[in-house]
Amino acid sequence: MQCFHCLQPVPKGVDLTVSYKGEKHAVCCAGCQAVANTIIQHNLDAYYQHRDERPLETPLLPDELKQLSLYDHPDIQKEFIRDAGDNIQIATLTVENITCGACGWLIEQELMRLSGIRKAVVNVSSRRLQVHWDDGALKLSEILQALARIGYKALPFQPNEAEHQYEKQRKSYIKRLGVAGIATMQVMMVAFGLYFGVGGDLSESLQRFLWIVSLVFATPVILYSAQPFYAGALRGLQASKLNMDIPVSIALLGAYSASVYATITNTGEVYFESISMFTFFLLTGRFLELLAKERALRFATNRLTLLPKLAIRETADSTEEVAVRQLKVGDVIRVKPGETLPADGHLLSDKAQVDESLLTGESRPAVKVKGDKVVAGSLNQSSPIRVEVTEVAQQTVLAGIIAMQDAALADKPKVQQVIDKVAGYFIAGILLTATVTFLAWWFINPEHALWVTLAVLVATCPCALSLAAPTALTGIIHRLNNDGILLKNADVIESVKNLNTVFLDKTGTLTEGKFQLITKLDHTNNTHNDALAAGLESHSEHPIAAPLKLLSEQPMAFNSVENYQGLGLEGIAEGIRYRIGSRAFIQQWHPQYQPNGEHQVVLANESEVLAEYHVDDQLRPEAKETITTLQQQGYNPVIVSGDSKDRVEPVAHSLGIKEWHHDTKPEDKLSLITDAQRNGHTVWMIGDGINDSPVLAQADLSMTFSNASDLAQTSADVILMGESLWQIETVIKGATKVRSIMRQNFIWALLYNVSVLPFAAFGFVAPWAAALGMSLSSLLVIANSLRLYKK
Repeated sequence: MQCFHCLQPVPKGVDLTVSYKGEKHAVCCAGCQAVANTIIQHNLDAYYQHRDERPLETPLLPDELKQLSLYDHPDIQKEFIRDAGDNIQIATLTVENITCGACGWLIEQELMRLSGIRKAVVNVSSRRLQVHWDDGALKLSEILQALARIGYKALPFQPNEAEHQYEKQRKSYIKRLGVAGIATMQVMMVAFGLYFGVGGDLSESLQRFLWIVSLVFATPVILYSAQPFYAGALRGLQASKLNMDIPVSIALLGAYSASVYATITNTGEVYFESISMFTFFLLTGRFLELLAKERALRFATNRLTLLPKLAIRETADSTEEVAVRQLKVGDVIRVKPGETLPADGHLLSDKAQVDESLLTGESRPAVKVKGDKVVAGSLNQSSPIRVEVTEVAQQTVLAGIIAMQDAALADKPKVQQVIDKVAGYFIAGILLTATVTFLAWWFINPEHALWVTLAVLVATCPCALSLAAPTALTGIIHRLNNDGILLKNADVIESVKNLNTVFLDKTGTLTEGKFQLITKLDHTNNTHNDALAAGLESHSEHPIAAPLKLLSEQPMAFNSVENYQGLGLEGIAEGIRYRIGSRAFIQQWHPQYQPNGEHQVVLANESEVLAEYHVDDQLRPEAKETITTLQQQGYNPVIVSGDSKDRVEPVAHSLGIKEWHHDTKPEDKLSLITDAQRNGHTVWMIGDGINDSPVLAQADLSMTFSNASDLAQTSADVILMGESLWQIETVIKGATKVRSIMRQNFIWALLYNVSVLPFAAFGFVAPWAAALGMSLSSLLVIANSLRLYKK
């Protein structure tokens, strides 16, 4: 059976298909499946109608590498490439097989060798690569091929792709852990009999038989379960970069080979139980780290689905429904009430009300008139509108916000760079020490050289060091999850200790994000007023109208209702003309009227003012005490909001916040954050809108809520699932404790390695004792981290 795309034979056991013209066709690999789906989705399937269907007998390149050239097609690129000007292109790629900071370093170093690359930054947690390159000097397919040559498969970032990759890797780890766990139990039973049973009474043939049994069970562990370590070591060697997988692989393969030799020759010692246990512990640490990352990113990383998939485009004599990706500059589209704008453009209709709260943070709908710019992601709240498209895909305002967020996410904190550098020196020291030990013992006593060297590698293997942070981080994630808090990365732990400035968005952060009737003031019969207000507001779709519609179960019936954009409503009931709306709207009838306090919605007839209503986005009940607690702990709270001054100032005063900023755009917020950081402040940002996502990513520590936008969740370090500001204090306490646990883990791991090294190098530690010590060291780190699961 031939592959539908590349025409090569489909390997046995591969069950992958693509849908084409209503039929399913088999493909040979995931690469062919992805490229075929891309071709079909972009209406480029003429390729399959006119190609030469004779399979190549000797392909010049592997099929998957050749298929990458399809990503150079302009129609395909417009979905994921952003033009930065001066021929510079920016793309975000999803990269498979990233396991640690060394992988990120390797990818960045390899790409920067390519002529035309301007910038390449890897975010290890999200497995995303942001790359900037000169389109005139380099093609995207060449970048993807360069990554493939060093063992990393990269494709343009698409929604849900990261979640799919995490699920695939999680299943792989479960299988490997299962094999390692079952085999370790069997080998340990045999080892228990050899070491603590009747070992002295065993005959030589029976002892050798037990060794062979151990060999049978340990072999799947070495050949299957330990494969991730070999793959990581190989990638490091290919790039001349030391990582922790190298000494791990040397120790595993060296101990296994020596044990096999001992079994075959019936001389020396075997350490199959140590090998199996060693592998199981390391895999457990990697698996726990993977689960933490998967859980943390599940809410946000691949759910950027704010824009609609379809749009209504005008034709010469009618309209047609097309995919949003097919829109072009100059197209005229129609957007119905309640629908989201799919692209940036200029309003062709006379006027419109659009909700831009996810983009600007302003809770009130924006009133637009003919010729005004409207942006993708806005919600049309009034009548149907017509828009001329000016920007599509990666050139929209929304895409620009996402690009700012990705750029901030990609910047590596200094502490991570230091850790990566120290880890490289540490591993180099281990390998150098092992080499010196082998050479020294080769001259002293060649028969002991191999065993002593293995003891050095096993005893000083940095498995406890590699488990120190992931196990502690997993513990605090589990604990905080039980408290309704989602922790996304380890940067939170390091940032908490130095925080001194807290930037807070207003709408949805300090407030609940929902309009409510705060107070009302009746000048006449309140029941009649409520029926009038509810009746008039029933003709409005404005968010402020929502709580007023609920004032009466029997709203007054109105006719001839007219909506004055940005002012209010006017209608006739029982022969009397009424108005409800802004103060200025009512003052047209009653010039001498002066509003009472904060009441901004007023009900009146032509002869008198009937009632006043204060409708607003209510402060969270715990906001005042939370701000007070932060101030008592030495933090300086600052409000940064896209709302107008008259909405931000009262909130700041009521909470006792001295510094606040209003009418701030996304770039303004980002500038405030970066200025504060340049002035030596460690910044904490709490927000919930798309406009907050760049600053959430740029801040040293960031928080958002579970009902926040997907982009805010993607950028934030912490997501508060319980929707309570009180959880901030829980995060501080948890971060303080996990830092203490991690410090203890690192001190113990380094102390053990340093202290055991001279004993192992001088031949006082047998390989089995070294393996036991290494295992106990790892167990101690894990046990210490388990304390984080308790409150």
